[in-house]
Amino acid sequence: MATITAELTGGTTVTISNGRHSWRADEPVEVGGTDLGPSPYEMLLGALAACTSITMEFYARRKGFVIDSVSTRYTYDRIHADDCESCDDSASGWLDHVKGEVFIDGDFTEEQRKRLKQIATRCPVHRTLAAGIHFDDHIVVG
Repeated sequence: MATITAELTGGTTVTISNGRHSWRADEPVEVGGTDLGPSPYEMLLGALAACTSITMEFYARRKGFVIDSVSTRYTYDRIHADDCESCDDSASGWLDHVKGEVFIDGDFTEEQRKRLKQIATRCPVHRTLAAGIHFDDHIVVG
């Protein structure tokens, strides 16, 4: 189980902690923040990118594949379903859209390449985001 705490420490700057590490989030200047850290959506994409990279490394290590490098690029945007080329026909209205690119370098067989492509979208964070999240919020206003 993961537990994160966050405290608004001034303006739009938030100090986040997992008990062992601390880091900051903020909003860009152009939307009223002070840009002292990545935005919440950038942090979300960072978690996805890190999880994907680590998953590829763990999988390759377990299978004995030699990976020279792994890099990822994720972008988030809100787009209209009509503009979504990869969405099915049942999508409608505005959508949260993440575009992912995973780059894996190494000397692989065709079967290894195929398997690495399958694994790239199976990191725990990707699976959680794709499945949706159930929230159980308790809000205290004093």
